[in-house]
Amino acid sequence: MQPMTIAIDPPTGQKLLGFDEFLICYGDDNRYELIDGEVFNLEPTGQHEEVAALITTKACVQIDRAGLPWFVLQRGLFRPSNIGMTAFRPDVAVIDGAELASEPLWADQSILTRGNSIKFVAEVVSSNWQNDYARKVEDYATLGIAEYWIVDYAGLGGIRHIGKPKQPTLSICTLVDGEYEILLLRGNQTIASTIFPDLSLTAQQVLRAGG
Repeated sequence: MQPMTIAIDPPTGQKLLGFDEFLICYGDDNRYELIDGEVFNLEPTGQHEEVAALITTKACVQIDRAGLPWFVLQRGLFRPSNIGMTAFRPDVAVIDGAELASEPLWADQSILTRGNSIKFVAEVVSSNWQNDYARKVEDYATLGIAEYWIVDYAGLGGIRHIGKPKQPTLSICTLVDGEYEILLLRGNQTIASTIFPDLSLTAQQVLRAGG
């Protein structure tokens, strides 16, 4: 994919953005995130939003049934304290409300900084698929986020990530010993979630939410 990059490499005369600059320019616009100083458009199309909404609905039901002190945040700003010039906006994130007292920026700016605050993340793939399949797999694992879904409803990811021929694929990344074990699901294959063990959902149900 050719991501929309607002900050351009130094040879053009424009410097990369720091977090504070990003917050001033894009803090109120949840269509953008910052990765290593570059600003990326999350491309929230209608289909993209339908997928995110379905995952949000299913997660909320599971949280309510289990009586957990969690809630779902859509495209909230996540600035990992150990990663410079980066602020992710996960499409869907399940937040542990019990951890928010330890979040230094949450009360005033609703910004998360600690991986411990996030139980689950889902990213709906758009044309900037490289970030979802590579960068975020590495960083979310390092931050200790137990479960990460990559929802590629249009089959945009690289062949090495979703195989050949490319097709709609749901990648379930489960944290094991600090690294993600990744299971590729398609069609009527059932999702097995460690975060939501009572979830009854197939890959097709999630992928078809995008049209």
